[in-house]
Amino acid sequence: MHKTLLEIKNLQKHFDVWGGNLLKAVDGVSFSIKKGETLGLVGESGCGKTTTGRTLLGLYSPTGGEVIFDGIDVRGAKKREKQELKKRMQVIFQDPYASLNPRMTVGDIISEGIDIHGIYKGDERTRRIGELLSLVGLNKEHASRFPHEFSGGQRQRIGIARALAIEPEFIVCDEPISALDVSIQAQVVNLLIKLQNELGLTYLFIAHDLSMVRHISDRVGVMYLGKLVEVADSTSLYENPNHPYTQALLSAIPIPDPRVEDAKKHIKLEGEVPSPINPPTGCRFRTRCKYAMDICQREEPQLKNLGDGHLSACHLNK
Repeated sequence: MHKTLLEIKNLQKHFDVWGGNLLKAVDGVSFSIKKGETLGLVGESGCGKTTTGRTLLGLYSPTGGEVIFDGIDVRGAKKREKQELKKRMQVIFQDPYASLNPRMTVGDIISEGIDIHGIYKGDERTRRIGELLSLVGLNKEHASRFPHEFSGGQRQRIGIARALAIEPEFIVCDEPISALDVSIQAQVVNLLIKLQNELGLTYLFIAHDLSMVRHISDRVGVMYLGKLVEVADSTSLYENPNHPYTQALLSAIPIPDPRVEDAKKHIKLEGEVPSPINPPTGCRFRTRCKYAMDICQREEPQLKNLGDGHLSACHLNK
């Protein structure tokens, strides 16, 4: 059994907004990821997926909660420990066009982390850049070119190479395929799976594409308005979704067979997503849920283990 590499306990990230209000982007999220595992994180835009990933990496300062990486409390870590943790935890950004400096060559982009941490120098640095480009399916000759000379899929490969440069153990994949053509998305996901198997990587894979999340993830967490509402292994969640929100999300996945698609029951969610500045009391999903009861307004449901690690936060679960 693999040990737990990352554990998040009651993570919170609130932003001060106009008028002295608080935008509760992440409001009490807890989960763990085992070494070598991929946890997929899904939900509508604005649910807090990306903020969760950036906060656990330290790109945002958490408002509350704990981030424990390999037994080390990230928030309470000493300066030297934090420097070491930065090497072990990396990120692949969503937009391959905005995340690469257009004034830097590909070689310099990939080697930024190498130079900051002083890992390789001279010929060793050049050799390492060539290795990384080859690892992601590019040529070492590409090191002297600039980002505008590459397609979106190639740019994302460069971003992956940059994340791998300092040999991390854990990578937050922050919607790494959403800005790519559909024909390229599968190539990038298959590359990530290949690299995980070869290098023993652990992923938090954040995405909108539920089909692709199922393909790459061992377990999947579903977020709604800053909260986790369901967590389960990939097969269990997709075949037996428990939470009404998860059921609605999965019903929207298109099936390539027209007859099956026409016969499938689609669950339409009514109303708009509430504001994270003023979320509903009790269950945050109750304003859009056809099963809403009085208790849903009074009490916030907690994640309950339904068996085999399948967690769901719904008052329908007795």
